[in-house]
Amino acid sequence: MTQIAASRILLALLLGVIAAAANVLGGLAIVRGQWSRAYLKYFIALGAGFMLATAFLEMIPESLKITAHPDAVFFLVLAGYLLVHFFEHTLAPHFHFGEETHHDEMAHAHAGIAAVLGLVIHTFFDGVAIASGVLVSTWLGGVIFLAVFLHKLPEGSTVASLMLASGQSRRIALLSSAALGGATLAGVALMYALRGAVGIALPFSAGVTVYVAASDLIPEVNREPAAGMPILVFLGVLAMLLLKLTFHL
Repeated sequence: MTQIAASRILLALLLGVIAAAANVLGGLAIVRGQWSRAYLKYFIALGAGFMLATAFLEMIPESLKITAHPDAVFFLVLAGYLLVHFFEHTLAPHFHFGEETHHDEMAHAHAGIAAVLGLVIHTFFDGVAIASGVLVSTWLGGVIFLAVFLHKLPEGSTVASLMLASGQSRRIALLSSAALGGATLAGVALMYALRGAVGIALPFSAGVTVYVAASDLIPEVNREPAAGMPILVFLGVLAMLLLKLTFHL
């Protein structure tokens, strides 16, 4: 392994650990009752815009450059999108980002477990996305990390509140948040073992990113009556564009 490859893998691991810690922090805030829903909304709105811009302006174009069969890129993007839809909204009867308030719909433990499984699948691909990006370039890995990090706190708080709403203890709620962090690290580890498959992993994780932004986060923004929330989505896109213009063009 070359020195450059080794340093990139270490960078991916570091970014994965930071992202995983954000999952735990989000869960801890819910368990201890120290979370402000206003801050959660801000992260969701900014993250949605930043993630969409990252997927369409960086992840998919880079996938087209490094893949031997460019026609397969959009198939893999679609496959990633549909995989998360299956686990988050086909298996889970009621799921949305943010603090769970529909306790009647989450009354059975299996409902919470199904929702957690969906989140574990998508956080696994958070790790895959970070590591894939770093293996392509430190720039791409950095912007993917920022996109992932912006929704990691809401992920952790979401899974903790889901478990509490389904009747689980605070300990189980916090462990569920830790499981999301563990899944992220597992995704990083997989890309370390299969780093030659980055041409498949990057477009697939781009599809996951598009799903999380467009189908998980944007609907939560649209639920809010305040006009300022949709504006934050555009600010997230603008932040990505400014980073690109400043550091990558």
